[in-house]
Amino acid sequence: MSSGSSSSSSIRCAGCKHLRRKCPPNCILAPYFPPSNPRRFASVHEVFGASNVTKTLEQLPEHLRRDAAESMVYEAMQRMRDPVYGCAGIITHLQRQIIQLRGEISRAEGEIARIVASAQQHQSPPLPHGNQGIQGDQSSNIFSAGQSYHQDDFVFNDGNFR
Repeated sequence: MSSGSSSSSSIRCAGCKHLRRKCPPNCILAPYFPPSNPRRFASVHEVFGASNVTKTLEQLPEHLRRDAAESMVYEAMQRMRDPVYGCAGIITHLQRQIIQLRGEISRAEGEIARIVASAQQHQSPPLPHGNQGIQGDQSSNIFSAGQSYHQDDFVFNDGNFR
């Protein structure tokens, strides 16, 4: 018997231990259901059955098996929490949240648009070009409420914009 090997008769994977069988050296379950976490296999076995889990893992290419085992564990855990919907219940809940948040974003964007429009209505129209109320670099832009104005569009009169 080799020490530390999951295929030895004294250290069995969680799947073989749960099924009360000897863990063969090439056990398909051993890499995905270690003896340190027996609950993983117990939940998968309860929901899917050991035979289905084994067949599923055997039919997949080796590089996909870990993801499949993780998916089965997650689905089994969710099925145990919610026997009717499982993962679909979580997905449905998250989709509802997305719809609700999109609505909130839409309402917030509408409110921003109303505020910007209101702010633009309360501004007086810019004076024609040629007024020299502001001195300095004539090429710089001033950005306000999503629109750009040349600084010569504004004239100071007692410290206030017109």
